[in-house]
Order: sequence, then C-alpha cells, then structure tokens
Amino acid sequence: MKPPEHGAARPASTGATTVLVIAKEPLPGRVKTRLTPSFSPGEAAQLAEAALGDTLRTVHALPAARRVVVLDGAPGPWLPPGIEVMEQGTGGLDERLAAAFGAFSGPTLLIGMDTPQITVADLAPALSPVAWDGCDAWFGPAEDGGFWALGLAEPDPELLRGVPMSVPETGAVQRRRLIDAGLTVRELPLLRDVDTAADAAHVAAVAPHGLFAAALARLTRAAIR
Repeated sequence: MKPPEHGAARPASTGATTVLVIAKEPLPGRVKTRLTPSFSPGEAAQLAEAALGDTLRTVHALPAARRVVVLDGAPGPWLPPGIEVMEQGTGGLDERLAAAFGAFSGPTLLIGMDTPQITVADLAPALSPVAWDGCDAWFGPAEDGGFWALGLAEPDPELLRGVPMSVPETGAVQRRRLIDAGLTVRELPLLRDVDTAADAAHVAAVAPHGLFAAALARLTRAAIR
C-alpha cells in the first residue's frame, strides 16, 4: 500500500480524527454492477462517480485531522483539492479494509462511497471533540445488513480480517467482533446503500439536491425520450 499523496489544498477545518473513504475508480464494468441491467455499465459508472462526488464533498466539509481516499484505481476529476489519495491493498474486502486501518494511528473513521446521502450531521457524533470519550468504536449500520461506517479509536486490522463481506450478516458479525474485543461501541444512523435501481431511487429522494440525484434524473430523462 502506497503512502497518501497530498492534494493541492487543505480544508480549513481540522479535528482529531482521520476520515477514510474506501472507493473504486468509477469505470464501466468495475463499479455498481448490480445496477445493471436497469442501467448500462457506463450509466452505472456515472452514478458511481456522482455518489463518490457527493461523499467527498461531505468529507471535505468535516472537521477531520486528515481526509483520505483509499482508492482502487486512479484519481480523476471527481477528486476535490485537499483530499489525499492512498492505494488500496490487495485481497478480499476485509483484507483491504484492514490494511486501510493499519496504515493509520489514532482515531480513524472509515466510510464507503455507496451512501451519497450522508451529511455532516450524520457523521458529527463521531467527529465531535468528545467523540472518543468513553468510546472505542463507532458503527454505522446499513439497511442491507452491512455497514457504511466504522470508526476505531485505536485502529487494529485484526478487528476486520475474516469478517464475511457483502452478505446479510456482515454488519452483525463486524459489530460482534468489536464487542467481543471488549470495545465500547456507539451507533451512527442507519442508512441505505446504493446497490440496486430501487436503492438509487430511494437515496436520490432522500438527498434530492446532490450530484447523485442529478445524475439519476438525467439518466432517467434520457431513457424515456
């Protein structure tokens, strides 16, 4: 895993916690494959890029010590200034998440690129000045049984290795792993990931003014012409 590369400018607000975004370069056929056949691979990639753009806009506004995209692929025009880039590790998703946490020390919060509806308010509890007082971990459950956010006061890759990913019990197993390690866990809001066309419609309705909603509306209008 390569060390982070610094962006051209740094956001003004800082805090004690590093925020990571685990992401794939939005290329056709490599992202949001479950959106097909409702959308073509190219359209799915456009939606993925919009989702990533919304996510990074929110991250850019957070009071974080560092803001880092842990990326599978190459950066593109969707990357705002002031956000660092680090290459993802290899292996399954559990190994890649573990490697991402293992590259940092101190309070670290990791989120995905599949919840473009996230707001600063959603993440505020884990980034407040007292976020880690009496707390070892923050957990953001997803409606599909996974999780959209995980924060650790002391990053430990072994807390993620071996957790089955992309199955209905992923979130339950990951949360149990934290509890069994003796960690005090606090909850972030329950959110819905964008995996299917129905998910996309729901998330766009929740966040109607974002890049994702605009991209979905544009593709929907084109389909009915």
